[in-house]
Amino acid sequence: MTGDVAVLGAGMHPWGKWGRGFVEYGTVAAREALADAGLDWRQVDSIVGADTVRGGYPGYVAGATFAKALGWQGARVASVYAACASGAQAVDAARAQILSGLADVVLVVGADAAPKGFFRPAGGDRPDDPDWLRFRVLGATNPTYFGLYARRRMAVHGDTVEDFAQVKVKNAAMGALNPNARYRKRVTAEEVAASAVVADPLRLLDICATSDGAAALVLSGMEFARRHGAVDPVRIRAVSTVTPRYPDTVLDLPDIATDSAGSTVAAGPVADTFRASIARAAYEEAGIGPEDLSFAEVYDLSTALELQWYEDLGLCGEGEAAKLLREGTTALGGHIPVNVSGGLASFGEAVPAQAIAQVCELTWQLRGTAGDRQVAGARVGVTANQGLFGHGSAVIAVR
Repeated sequence: MTGDVAVLGAGMHPWGKWGRGFVEYGTVAAREALADAGLDWRQVDSIVGADTVRGGYPGYVAGATFAKALGWQGARVASVYAACASGAQAVDAARAQILSGLADVVLVVGADAAPKGFFRPAGGDRPDDPDWLRFRVLGATNPTYFGLYARRRMAVHGDTVEDFAQVKVKNAAMGALNPNARYRKRVTAEEVAASAVVADPLRLLDICATSDGAAALVLSGMEFARRHGAVDPVRIRAVSTVTPRYPDTVLDLPDIATDSAGSTVAAGPVADTFRASIARAAYEEAGIGPEDLSFAEVYDLSTALELQWYEDLGLCGEGEAAKLLREGTTALGGHIPVNVSGGLASFGEAVPAQAIAQVCELTWQLRGTAGDRQVAGARVGVTANQGLFGHGSAVIAVR
């Protein structure tokens, strides 16, 4: 068991396509989080920025970039990159500084100004880069990967395109209640089915967009929180950033192979998949299990991937995710609501910000301030995410 850290503030810049730079978005979110915490920027001991590789040189040094935009004040600084897990890595770095005594208050910021269309690797020939290889060798864009995952669920578990559509229907209904979401319109299963096929069996409305957006958190030690007057703050109890284990029998792109890297060739199968191990590590650190959860925020790059997270989080047994969805268990008012923020289906991807945005939603839900999308009696929430090249990402927060 590690110590808790307090979430004193949470802030976001609304997501969409705004045509401005990521620094502006991040600064707005940071100031909102500081105001929510009741702190001045000059009271912050450290800032951790989640990097955006599309932001040029400033994007690669996001921590210092945001510090400069807020006004140089001498704070400790760090910048991290782990693709879609960048936000969780930033939260973990901030937590480590607090628990080690290096800082009392840390500001975490992630922001992006994403390109139009699906993501592609950076330019140049990089034959040792799995992300570059999966585009060049397999021709597997992100939508192709999503479609393959959907096909696997259909073949192995009997999921249907109607099940996938219902995930979008659920998330769009909750996103319609979220003022920070990009898409705030309810959709029907018929509208999902009528949208263009992108990577069969997935339609346009099954797949998340790329977006501009930002999210920020102000974290502190528990003693500082008490001195600051936060008697019962939301607390981060666990952050999972684990890597896969060999042999990884269910491969997640961009990885197109698994090797022993020093393990014996006769190595037996691991106890669970990589994605399931992310959640298991978080549960073990927090001293809880899936039965203790009030709600979850998961990485719904596509509708089929959300269903997979139900099983990887232990919300149900293998192959039972669609049943959970059909019964209304993961809808608002169900036993374990999932993506009450609206998820990436309603926000789109702003890569460095999305894992931080998930923790913002945990914070508002656990405070009881989420408005019409509030989960009644929320006490424990989990996020689930993952980044390229085996970066795990899960955060557990409690109240």
